[in-house]
Amino acid sequence: MTTIHRRPSASAEDTTKSDVVEMAWDPITRIVGSLGIYAKVDFKQKAVRECHSTSSIFRGYSIFMRGKDPRDAHFITSRICGICGDNHATCSVYNQNMAYGVAPPHLGEWIINLGEAAEYMFDHNIFQENLVGVDYCEKMVRETNPGVLEQANNTEAPHAGEHGYRTIGDIMRSLNPLEGEFYREALQMSRLTRDMFCLMEGRHVHPSTLYPGGVGTVATLQLFTDYLTRLMRYCEFMKKVVPLHDDLFDFFYQALPGYEHVGQRRVLLGCWGCLNDPAHCDFRYEHMSEWGRKMFVTPGVIVDGELVTNDLVDINLGIRILLGSSYYEDWVDDEHEVFVTHDPLGNPIDRRHPWNQHTIPKPAKRDFNAAYSWTMSPRWFDGENHLSIDTGGGPLARMWSTALNGLVNTDLVQATGSSVRITLPKTALKPETTFEWRIPKWSNAIERNRARTYFQAYTAALAIHFVEQALDEVRAGRTETWTPFKVPDQAISCGFTEAVRGVLSHHMVIRDGKIANYHPYPPTPYNGSVRDVYGTPGPYEDAVENTPIFEENPPERFKGIDIMRTVRSFDPCLPCGVHMYVGNGLEKEYTHSPTGVVKPY
Repeated sequence: MTTIHRRPSASAEDTTKSDVVEMAWDPITRIVGSLGIYAKVDFKQKAVRECHSTSSIFRGYSIFMRGKDPRDAHFITSRICGICGDNHATCSVYNQNMAYGVAPPHLGEWIINLGEAAEYMFDHNIFQENLVGVDYCEKMVRETNPGVLEQANNTEAPHAGEHGYRTIGDIMRSLNPLEGEFYREALQMSRLTRDMFCLMEGRHVHPSTLYPGGVGTVATLQLFTDYLTRLMRYCEFMKKVVPLHDDLFDFFYQALPGYEHVGQRRVLLGCWGCLNDPAHCDFRYEHMSEWGRKMFVTPGVIVDGELVTNDLVDINLGIRILLGSSYYEDWVDDEHEVFVTHDPLGNPIDRRHPWNQHTIPKPAKRDFNAAYSWTMSPRWFDGENHLSIDTGGGPLARMWSTALNGLVNTDLVQATGSSVRITLPKTALKPETTFEWRIPKWSNAIERNRARTYFQAYTAALAIHFVEQALDEVRAGRTETWTPFKVPDQAISCGFTEAVRGVLSHHMVIRDGKIANYHPYPPTPYNGSVRDVYGTPGPYEDAVENTPIFEENPPERFKGIDIMRTVRSFDPCLPCGVHMYVGNGLEKEYTHSPTGVVKPY
């Protein structure tokens, strides 16, 4: 059971003590990990005054990677997470490809793209419909906003002919966990997409056929046909999903004026790009700017809606790891080694770059005025400011960056500069359908969720392209999937891709043929970061602090649904966010509510 702890706050201004209540949701349910949200809620002004995001486990991958054979890096780092392990394995393989100076045969790279595309479809589907979707289901809305549910029951769904649900209330009922028709249908789709992944990479979620230099997958016409038959069923499903979610999310804007401010924060989005084009990607650092722009999801840093850069070299150089309010000692002093002074292009490397990071745990009692979490504070430095970028849960940043760049153009997907057009071909029961995701006005909870839906359709359309390219290779007799390599005695390298939840980079230093330093940076350290040395809150904290309260319940029965929608819109996954500290061996046990609904103690 997730517990809300309540107590009046004496720090409130312009209100009585009882108006501002300190509340804690710890742990947050329906996610993986140990995320806690500690907030001060002003019930008179119906807004969150203050928020702190915490994570209570330390894992230490960057410590025990030292001295390992670099060829084991993807097998080890895959175990960082039981959700996006293949994203880590893929990023580590990219990292190793750079270190070893090797690129897979084109067919090998298409197979990796097909595996990653299947993972995006699988994970976004199960999270959106079976985890986040519960926040918008009939049972949840009945408990938190009965007036909204009454309105939903009387509101015709604009796209009922496409998804089959007459009213918005019917859509909400279809999302009820275990009982809802759409909820159960989505579970079946998750099984299909997991099958697709295993066809390409052998095992989910820790691939068994993925290696530096390519894959061990045996490429046959039957393999890609099996993938494609499942993919077309998923495409047909997406023709229902996109209009269904548009109807649901648009209704919340209509029913609750001002709901665009729930989870809203400044547009500070980061996307590292993913899904390489083997015709351009040779994994050489010296060419990274060029092949990065050829990715099928285009990298970019977006500030206040403007594209600051799409250059992976600039993106790499700008990464800074700040400690701030986290449980670590600093390493920027004369006692700690500097591993890398300049990149392969001669650019200076900062002491706070992951290549130079030292992980020195310093456990302490939680103190919101000092250290309070095991999550560090990664930032992106633009030359003047350390920006607290977020990933928009992954898809929002990916779609926004790809749209603004306007570089992707295939038969089925086109980036226009302000939108992304997605065409899903004719399927068994539905005609060819085109969707268009347009850059929204806000970076908020609703738009993070909406982008997740459209990105599923985008990935499905790309996967069709990847299958066609792979089949062309096989038919031409180019069936090699792996390129031999040698491990150098000395190297520095990096890999860039997108985990399901957003930006993912792996940074490695090799000395004497062994790993001297290795730091993976997934999306959750960015999204779930804590206040840094400049006092800047992390994205979870910032988004919750900006959130108005629309829930109809009084304080004594408050569920915090608007806060939960905000946090879960980022698709939190804490195993990747923290680096396991056992302490004195004390054991702490949590019991999770089967519905994920928070209850007062």
